[in-house]
Amino acid sequence: MKYRILGKTGLYVSELCLGTMTFGGEGTWKVMGGLDQASATSITRAAFEAGINFIDTANVYSLGQSETLLGTAIRELGLPRDEIVVATKATGMMSKDPNGLGHSRYHLVNQVDASLRRLGLDHIDLYQLHGVDARTPIEETLETLNDLVRSGKVRYTGVCNMSAWQVMKALGISESRLWTRFASVQAYYTIAGRDLEREIVPMLQDQSVGLMVWSPLAGGLLAGKFDTDRKMPEGSRRATFDFPIVDKERAYACVDGMRPIATKHGASVAQVALAWLLHQKAVTSVIIGVKTIEQLQDNIGSANVVLDDEDLGALDTVSALSAEYPAWMIARQGQARVTPPTRP
Repeated sequence: MKYRILGKTGLYVSELCLGTMTFGGEGTWKVMGGLDQASATSITRAAFEAGINFIDTANVYSLGQSETLLGTAIRELGLPRDEIVVATKATGMMSKDPNGLGHSRYHLVNQVDASLRRLGLDHIDLYQLHGVDARTPIEETLETLNDLVRSGKVRYTGVCNMSAWQVMKALGISESRLWTRFASVQAYYTIAGRDLEREIVPMLQDQSVGLMVWSPLAGGLLAGKFDTDRKMPEGSRRATFDFPIVDKERAYACVDGMRPIATKHGASVAQVALAWLLHQKAVTSVIIGVKTIEQLQDNIGSANVVLDDEDLGALDTVSALSAEYPAWMIARQGQARVTPPTRP
């Protein structure tokens, strides 16, 4: 297992991160996995033994059940607290109360304490905003996060599912007021869904912000398990929960392009899809959420798949984004400043 620095920090995290959305099965979250304590503990053990030190959960996953199962697994296994990096999130609705969601100081302070109780920990290593709150002033949210870091309850902060301008605005406010800045952005990114590369990836690289990738297999679509009629196997998550949104024909073309490369490396299609992400310079860690030990072991194997220039070129061709304004105009006008000048 390799480790990478998380954004502009001194914290090393494993390039594969264990996602725990499959832990628990409360309400609508059952379709994600419905794993009980024994399964959650078994998967956590296998991940840690493979060198994964980064674990991601959220308060809203099965309405707190995921955090509870993870915390119990950590205690049952006796995992050294100073050898694991635990990330969780808040934004989503945790009650029907008007203040039961969002980024207000009221809600975030309450949710940090609730997450700590469920996890059975005295601090959260990475606390992330799970989305956008259109009501709460960003200044209130950022000041609250800064206070949580200063209190010792949180070590680092991050954000999920925001646009580039929103993240950049937050970074600017934090730096101008000497508040803690986001260490990471968690976002959807796959070889079949490269929209992130238009605005967010350049911003992350310019600002030295880490990138955590969720749903790297597009909800199982890139595992290559569909039949000749492009139907997902019965019982698969994609068959019952068609998310995240993806251009399926584009995804099928990517899978077709990955099959010969998988054969060449003696790997699975899923491993190639994950390996492609691990070869992208902006990526810090890829979150893998599994239901079985076998799936976990297959995903972990992606860390050993080394794609060569020919592989990457072929995959880039089959998955390349179409040109959009203003990117094509910026590239056209800026070329003269990219190429060093010469004189005859």
